[in-house]
Amino acid sequence: MKLTFLGADHEVTGSCHFLQAAGLNILVDCGMEQGNDVYENQELPIAASDVDCILLTHAHIDHSGLIPLMYVNGFRGQVYSTSATAQLCEIMLRDSAHIQMFEFVPLYDMDAAVNVCKQFVGCEYDRVYDIAEGIKIRFTDVGHLLGSASIEVWATEKTENGDVTEKIVFSGDIGNINKPIIKDPKHVRDADYVVMESTYGNRSHGGTPNYVEDLTDIFKRTFERGGNVVIPSFAVGRTQELLYIIRKIKEDNLVGRDFDVYMDSPLAIEATNIFQKNVDMCFDEEAMALVKGGINPLTFPGLKFAVTGEESKLINFIEKPVVIISASGMCEAGRIRHHLKHNLWRPECTILFVGYQAVGTTGRIIVDGADEIKLFGEPIKISAEIVQLQGASGHADKEGLIRWVSQFEKKPKKVFVVHGEDSVCDEFTECLRTEHGFNAEAPYTGASYDLIAGEWLTEGNRKKRERRSVNKRNQGV
Repeated sequence: MKLTFLGADHEVTGSCHFLQAAGLNILVDCGMEQGNDVYENQELPIAASDVDCILLTHAHIDHSGLIPLMYVNGFRGQVYSTSATAQLCEIMLRDSAHIQMFEFVPLYDMDAAVNVCKQFVGCEYDRVYDIAEGIKIRFTDVGHLLGSASIEVWATEKTENGDVTEKIVFSGDIGNINKPIIKDPKHVRDADYVVMESTYGNRSHGGTPNYVEDLTDIFKRTFERGGNVVIPSFAVGRTQELLYIIRKIKEDNLVGRDFDVYMDSPLAIEATNIFQKNVDMCFDEEAMALVKGGINPLTFPGLKFAVTGEESKLINFIEKPVVIISASGMCEAGRIRHHLKHNLWRPECTILFVGYQAVGTTGRIIVDGADEIKLFGEPIKISAEIVQLQGASGHADKEGLIRWVSQFEKKPKKVFVVHGEDSVCDEFTECLRTEHGFNAEAPYTGASYDLIAGEWLTEGNRKKRERRSVNKRNQGV
C-alpha cells in the first residue's frame, strides 16, 4: 500500500496524490499549477490508461484541471466527487478547454473536457461508498466551495498475516469559518494517515470579519471619488459570496445611493445557477432561511450580466460609478485584464482583491505594491487604490487548520503537509510537531510512503526550477 505525492508539494497549486492499494491505482485530485511552478513535478509513474479511478475533493482547477488530459492519455475510469462538484466541473473543465484553445500547445480540447465529465459519479455527503473490493470512500463537507469535501479512504490490503486496513483522510482545501452561503467545515474524527493542506499555515485571518461593513466602506469612499470598484474574483465560489453580501448592502441601502453591479463572466453566471440547484445539500442555515422566506440570496435590483464580449467592453464606457466583478481571480487571463487596463491608472478607482494571489501571478504583483504593470504589451501605471478584503479567503487560516487536525480523537500515525508555499509547508509542519505533538512531515514531489510498513520509499525531488509554469488557470484556489 503506497502513497506517492505528485503535485502541490511545497507549492500551493496542482494537487495530485497517487494511492496504490487493493490492487488499484487511484488518483486523489489531478490539478493544474497556477502562477510560478517552484519544483519540477514528477510524472505519473504509470500510464493514464492504468489509473482505475480518480477521487476529486472539489472543482477548483488547481485540483481538477488535468483530468481532461488524463482522458486524452487514455484514462477511462470513473471520477468520484460530490454531486455539486460534478456539476461545477462540467462548466469549469469546458471553460478550461476553451482557454486551452489560445495556448501555443493546448493540453486538451473541448471534446476531452466534455467526454471525461461523462465519467463522473456524483456522491452524497456522509455516505460510505464501496467503489471496489478493498476500497471504501466517504465525502465530508469541508466548507471551502460548493460541493467541496475531505475524502476518507479505507484501503484494505491482503497480506501474509491477513487483511490490513489503513484509513487515509485527504483534507482537500479546508474552508474558512463564518463564510457566506456554505457551511463551516465538518470534522473527521479518526484516521491512520492524514494528507492536509497548509495554504495559510503561517498566518491568521484575524477576528471575525464584517463583510457587509467592510464592503460598504469601500463602495462609499470609491463612489464619492467618482470611481469604479473593480473586483478580480474567482468565478466559482467567491463571486457568489460577493453577490450574497452586496444583496444585503443594497437591501438596507447602506451605501446611501443606488449603484449597479456588473457580473462580467459567463462562467460565473453558469456557476451561480449551479449554486441555486444545490440549496438543500450545501447552503448554511442563514442562506436557507432566506430561501425559505422566498428570497433569492444571489440576486438583487441593479445586478447586470455581461455575456458577450461586446457587452463586456461597453461596461468601460459607463459614466457613473459601478461595481465590476470579473474573472480571473488572479488576473492572469480573462476579461478582468481589460477592466484593469481601463481602471488601474485612475486614482479615483479601487481594485479590490478578495482571494488568495499565488506567487508570480499578476494579482500578486499588484497586491505586493508594484508601481506599474504590463497589460496587452502596454505599461499601465498603478494609481488606483489597492485593497485586500481581510478574512475573505476560502481557506482556513493557521488556527483553522490546527482546529481541523486537532479534532481527530486519536493522533494519526502521520500527517503529510501539502498545498502550501515552500516555507509555509515547513513552518506549519514544525508547528504541528513541536507545539501540538503530531508526527508530521512535508513531502516533496515524487516522494513515496509505504502506509503499512510506515516508512519512506523515496525522498522526492527538492530541485527548484526557475521558469514559469505554462499550465496556469485561475478559476480558483
